[in-house]
Amino acid sequence: MGNTYCVLFGCVEQASVGVVERWGRFEKLAQPGLHFFNPFAGQCLAGFLSTRISSLDVRIETKTKDNVFVQLLCSIQYRVIKENAHDAFYELQNPQEQIQAYVFDVVRAVVPRMNLDELFEQKGEVAKAVSEELEKVMGDYGYSIEHILMVDIIPDASVRSAMNEINAAQRLQLASVYKGEAEKVLLVKKAEAEAEAKYLGGVGVARQRQAITDGLRENILNFSHRVEGTSAKEVMDLILITQYFDTIKDLGNSSKNTTVFIPHGPGHVRDVSDQIRSGMMEAASAQAALTNDEVNINLLH
Repeated sequence: MGNTYCVLFGCVEQASVGVVERWGRFEKLAQPGLHFFNPFAGQCLAGFLSTRISSLDVRIETKTKDNVFVQLLCSIQYRVIKENAHDAFYELQNPQEQIQAYVFDVVRAVVPRMNLDELFEQKGEVAKAVSEELEKVMGDYGYSIEHILMVDIIPDASVRSAMNEINAAQRLQLASVYKGEAEKVLLVKKAEAEAEAKYLGGVGVARQRQAITDGLRENILNFSHRVEGTSAKEVMDLILITQYFDTIKDLGNSSKNTTVFIPHGPGHVRDVSDQIRSGMMEAASAQAALTNDEVNINLLH
């Protein structure tokens, strides 16, 4: 392997090893540095071997268990063992072809036992099987296998397209679920907000009416104490008349007012007060009747 150099001296480069022969027979290995030879005694430099790590890329096409054709790109990193460099020099004419043949044999024996998904998940197992086989075989020839890398797994183009469509459909389905959950949460929160707003609005209205009632009660009491000879009914009529005129005033001052026809006169004011008073009395009597019914039911029980 290589050319024979019959010289008096020679230099072996770093990360290389020289093979020295005597009369065509292997004698020794020459380490890096300057060496002297005796060509008259049949000693010569047969050749050199590099001890650097070499890389060999192998592309293999095979079929998986589920009948999918794939291409595997395998990168093999190997080097010459210095102590066994004479075996590497004399035993193999073309180590790259030998390594490639074993890689083809192992990969095409392992991959057909796997599905496509299993191949993607267990490509390290394929690399391990190739490494074990190559180390066992190539070690006898003076080569060391440093690393086996499964660089890429390339399915057929139609298979890749189908896999992408399946993945896209699954992601769309998941997105629809999340979108539905988000809309559900939004509707629930909106309903809760509306319920809370209505509750707070009712509380505000109740407090407003309570304040109005307390104010009216206080005004009636103050007016009755300060003006002698007035009854609560007369004071209530006066307050109703005052509020009636304030309402008419507000309608007239409104910027977006429309024409409103209402009956007006002193007698009408009294009718309004009588209607309000009658409504309050009917509500009070209804409440009293309801209380009596509850009492009777409790007595029956």
